[in-house]
Amino acid sequence: MMKKVEPDISVSDLMIERLKPDRGLAEPVYRQMARAFGKMIDAGEVEAGQSLPAERFLAERLGLSRTTVRRFYEELRKDHGLRSLRRSGPGLSDAPPRLSPRMGLLKGFTDEMREMGLEPETKLLSRDIVQDRIIASIFARPSSTQFLKLVRLRLGDGVPMSRETAWFDLTIAPELADWDLQGSAYHFLSNICGIRLCHAEQSVEAILSSHDETHAFGFEEPQPCLLIKRRTQAASGQIVEYVEGVFRGDAYSYRTTLTLSPRL
Repeated sequence: MMKKVEPDISVSDLMIERLKPDRGLAEPVYRQMARAFGKMIDAGEVEAGQSLPAERFLAERLGLSRTTVRRFYEELRKDHGLRSLRRSGPGLSDAPPRLSPRMGLLKGFTDEMREMGLEPETKLLSRDIVQDRIIASIFARPSSTQFLKLVRLRLGDGVPMSRETAWFDLTIAPELADWDLQGSAYHFLSNICGIRLCHAEQSVEAILSSHDETHAFGFEEPQPCLLIKRRTQAASGQIVEYVEGVFRGDAYSYRTTLTLSPRL
């Protein structure tokens, strides 16, 4: 005998009524539901952290298949940051701010957040003085070179935005060994170390978040992210900094300006 689905006290009759699809429309049912749910969020009728009904319960109340309800929740994960809660069912998470910074300008995370109206914050995960042959080869330095290695979680308005690992050449900037990590590393290099930064080479790759990144960003499972690798050079031509930063894909959409090809 099939077990009866018990009522979910967190689900209001209003929510059920708003989610009822119009079967006369050509628009898929799950998209109608997602659109209606978005209106409820905009109206403040659904708050972050609120638990939502289990698939089976919602399907029974609306007379839909669980497959349709599952596709509805997939839309919410994509558009509204829905997360899975093992005990209480799905829940709506705090969505990160959508950022669209312009690529092409060398700037630190602190300056970038402030330019976009967000309050920057950094949580230090680890700090070490290391010798690393692979990193030394990136810097074109001897294997015995010492580097300051920082692993940091970068936040904007309290929301984790990126998890980055940075290496700094202490041969060029020995003052960094005593840096208190306040403010921008680029400002410190310029104002305290007297190093004039010239330019950086940067690459962007699409990846899935690792275990550490998934945990840091509050994901329930690995999610698409952007891996940005950057080598920053001083005016002398020496590499001062190498960074590998993982940026959450649900927050970042980079912009760049393209010039017309001379062939056109």
